Amino acid sequence: MHTRTLGQGLQVSAVGLGCMGMSQSYGPNPGDRQDMVGVIRAAVDRGITFFDTAEVYGPYANEELVGEALAPVRSQAVVATKFGWRIEDGKPAGLDSRPEQIKRVADASLRRLRTDTIDLFYQHRVDPDVPIEDVAGTVGELVQAGKVRHFGLSEAAATTIRRAHAVHPVTAVQSEYSLWTRDPEPEVLPTLAELGIGFVPFSPLGKGFLTGTVDTTTTFAEDDIRSTIPRFNQDNRAANQALVDHVAALARAKNVSPGQIALAWLLAQHPWITPIPGTRRIERVEENAGATQVALSADEVADLDATAARIGVHGDRYNDMHMRLVGK
Repeated sequence: MHTRTLGQGLQVSAVGLGCMGMSQSYGPNPGDRQDMVGVIRAAVDRGITFFDTAEVYGPYANEELVGEALAPVRSQAVVATKFGWRIEDGKPAGLDSRPEQIKRVADASLRRLRTDTIDLFYQHRVDPDVPIEDVAGTVGELVQAGKVRHFGLSEAAATTIRRAHAVHPVTAVQSEYSLWTRDPEPEVLPTLAELGIGFVPFSPLGKGFLTGTVDTTTTFAEDDIRSTIPRFNQDNRAANQALVDHVAALARAKNVSPGQIALAWLLAQHPWITPIPGTRRIERVEENAGATQVALSADEVADLDATAARIGVHGDRYNDMHMRLVGK
């Protein structure tokens, strides 16, 4: 596993591990917590150094899991977590990025993660009630105090990124990005390139769709987030299948998996992009890590781009409520 450099010199493995699904969002949670501890430690053994979590995942349970798993190997890991939600009765209850809330969350996250420093502290969603300058300044104070190493933003618009970066350097921006989610391309990615900020795509495998394991016959449990996403209703899955079929055909030709093609496409976009596919299975960790060894030619990348543009994508990537929280 080779490394990549995000903003401000932060080095991470070329592929990270998104840990959210180990505690929520993709159907019944794993019955044995130690199995998930084993997956995270297996990722470290395979050269993955970049781990993504958030206080709201669970809530709290995912940070506790990541903290337990990485405690024996903390020096080998870069841990990213997030603030920005008000949590009431164990559920997210609206955005809250007031300075005092950010500081409370940092202290609580440090305890749950069993660490002295948060390597990368993202604002989870932009809070319209708190100026981004105040957010950046508060995280800057946490950096000065040694509690945080780097500042990040999630699903922020280009103008917001510029305003935050002017107050305290932004190391990374995290947003959904993949062959079938291209929203960051027109404005966000050029801004990051200009400012020297890294990019961390989440759901780089299209929440499983680009792996070819989801089709029109797939059923989702009520607690699977995909059951609420328009892109995953049956009609849209049928319309979107053509892109997956094209990815799968290229994968067969190169004797790799469709998921590895999707990740290799992302890695080919810019050297400062590090995707964080999530999984609950060691074999998927190995497969995703293997994507770093899949070389796509310029013609293959162009063909994937052209195919994605021609087919288009049917359905929004979130429901209406969550779509209102992105791109601010």
